[in-house]
Amino acid sequence: MPALPLDQLQITHKDPKTGKPRTSPALHPGQKAERCFVLYKPPPKDNVPALVEEYLERAAFVANDLDWLLALPHAKFWCQVIFDESLQKCLDSYLHHVPRKFDEWVAPAPEVADAQKRLHRSVFLTFLRMSTHKESKDHFLSPSAFGEILYNNFLFDIPKILDLCVLFGKGNAPLLRKMIGNIFNQQPSYYSDLDESMPTILQVFSNILQHSGLRADGASSTPQKLEERGRPTPSDMPLPELKDIVLYLCDTCTTLWAFLDIFPAAGQTFQKHDFCYRLASFYETAIPELESAIKKRRLEDSRLLGDLWQRLSHSRKKLLEIFHILLYQICLLPILESGCDNSQGFIEEFLQIFSSLLQEKRFLRDYDALFPVADDVSLLQQASSVLDETRAAYILQAVESAWEGVDRRKPTDAKEPPVTGGLNGAVATGEPVGGAASRPETSEEECLGAAAALDPPVRGVELDSLISQVKDLLPDLGEGFILACLQHYGYDPAQVINNILEERLAPALRRLDRGLDREVKPDPTPLLAARHNVFQNDEFDVFSRDAVDLSRVHKGRRKEENARSLLNDKREVAAQRQRYEQYSVVVEEVPLQPGEGPAYRGDDYEDEYDDTYDGNQVGANDADSDDELISRRPFTIPQVLRTKVPTEGQEEDDDEEEEAEDEAPKPDHFVQDPAVLREKAEARRMAFLARRGFRPDSSAAVAGSPRGHGQNRETTQERRKKEANKSTRANHNRRTMADRKRNKGMIPT
Repeated sequence: MPALPLDQLQITHKDPKTGKPRTSPALHPGQKAERCFVLYKPPPKDNVPALVEEYLERAAFVANDLDWLLALPHAKFWCQVIFDESLQKCLDSYLHHVPRKFDEWVAPAPEVADAQKRLHRSVFLTFLRMSTHKESKDHFLSPSAFGEILYNNFLFDIPKILDLCVLFGKGNAPLLRKMIGNIFNQQPSYYSDLDESMPTILQVFSNILQHSGLRADGASSTPQKLEERGRPTPSDMPLPELKDIVLYLCDTCTTLWAFLDIFPAAGQTFQKHDFCYRLASFYETAIPELESAIKKRRLEDSRLLGDLWQRLSHSRKKLLEIFHILLYQICLLPILESGCDNSQGFIEEFLQIFSSLLQEKRFLRDYDALFPVADDVSLLQQASSVLDETRAAYILQAVESAWEGVDRRKPTDAKEPPVTGGLNGAVATGEPVGGAASRPETSEEECLGAAAALDPPVRGVELDSLISQVKDLLPDLGEGFILACLQHYGYDPAQVINNILEERLAPALRRLDRGLDREVKPDPTPLLAARHNVFQNDEFDVFSRDAVDLSRVHKGRRKEENARSLLNDKREVAAQRQRYEQYSVVVEEVPLQPGEGPAYRGDDYEDEYDDTYDGNQVGANDADSDDELISRRPFTIPQVLRTKVPTEGQEEDDDEEEEAEDEAPKPDHFVQDPAVLREKAEARRMAFLARRGFRPDSSAAVAGSPRGHGQNRETTQERRKKEANKSTRANHNRRTMADRKRNKGMIPT
């Protein structure tokens, strides 16, 4: 008999009052054990011994209670979870108060870290069992009843799910994806809850802008009163307030990214509220202002500013990754899964999203640096043929225009914010315990360097113009002092002049010498620009070209080239052949078009001129015949350009040409026979030696006749002379030297 689900199971137990057996549902408040779960409190920040001891005792109580809960059977566990309010309060207190990784924290004591790690594991296993409706074949809940139990008893809600993702996502992502996916699949009402919570999430962005003194579009529906004092901007507010805003932003961005990374299917719900545009608009308004505020305070607490800069960089990256997750889930993933059939709507959604962001230059630039837009457009072009090329090209052009005036470099990944002691370490990952005090201190130069990499300072002619504006009104100030003031006040000359005149300079600037000169750094560029070389403005000029084709650079002759390959290369000959063939086309008669008369006719010609000069025999005594005067010499193609294949009409004149070649002298082909040249050179050399009195080499006489045919007297004499005199050249006296050594006893016999 198959087992019944727990929600339909009935159990029989004895009534404590009457003692009679009684049947009741398995999920009944009477099955709950009387146990009071202790609320969780975070570890002490200053490691006071008394507070540490109190925390350890409380953490041990909570961990023991959760271990007892996890050891209960299936029915007892669910009765305790559903009907024990103290358990839910304990779990809620842990999610609410446990320190996040990005929180400020002092490195805890080793015993505190161990207790926190044990407690963290027990809480995660408790939520994991609460999200599982089937533990075995005999212990399970029906899916519909499981969804109702979770939703009606508030075992899970959207804030809890967000906290679970940010606390347990690192190291437990596969389990957490399965866990949250099961919750949303078994209870679709959570989608509606997420949809209702989206205005609250968007309100967080509005609150950040409002507290920063940056009003977003439509952020305030009522006009500001005249007597109402505006909120200070991030550049003017106190450093503690700026710190709170950056921490709040970091918490929000990390939580949203963790949720979408674990459960990207929620992207459709996010986009219903135009989340992509709201996110980009918030990024464009808030991030540059916060960065500028941190950079302007470079003379204050450098350690705190370095920490804020890391958190802000972390927030920037998470905002861009959130946008990418939504874009991929909404547009790209459906196109890849559905193919070309149903891709038109998703392509239109992609183009619509980017069309609404064309004015957000900073956001487009930073997003394109991490996730190139051209790659996404190329993916759409490959996936579908219905992409509007005009709109796609317009979007790519807008992205390129966002990079104008900015050095297009891939930003380095920002350092993660300081780890909070591994207090939210994963169950499966043993994260090292450390806090803000355990990480290396961030110097002021590192913070300023990161800021400068993101937003390069004013330089060149523009900087000289700003310095001259201040120096025109205050000529007694040195350019070095003016430059320091401009850097401190964000290169605003008006603010610099006003603060100098009213004696409201920063303490660090007051200590500077007002006559400080500007440090001039030599610029090596003019020297390189004025230098000329043998490769000036050609393909090998490295001073005017960024890339040189190294395949064309080689030392000596190429290995694959030789004299035969060069002579066999007839490309230049073939290129010139067509040009010379055009000279052979001679027009003897001009063809007339239909309806076109000749320029003159013989009937109209008057021979009065011939009658006048009939008595003068012009050209009668010339040697040329009339045939040579009226005939035209046929054009001859140069022999170098001739091919071996005979052309038309050439075969008929072969015999005549052969006879003419025998009678006429051989033409001079300019390049003489090398053998003839060698013979002439040898003759000249022998003549020169004869004049000097040298005898010619008698190598032929030494060689003699073949063996067995006898040798003449001259050969015998020459061989004797060669044997006697061969020690005078090269090292042919080896035999003599060997005999000499042997006679002296140097070589054993």
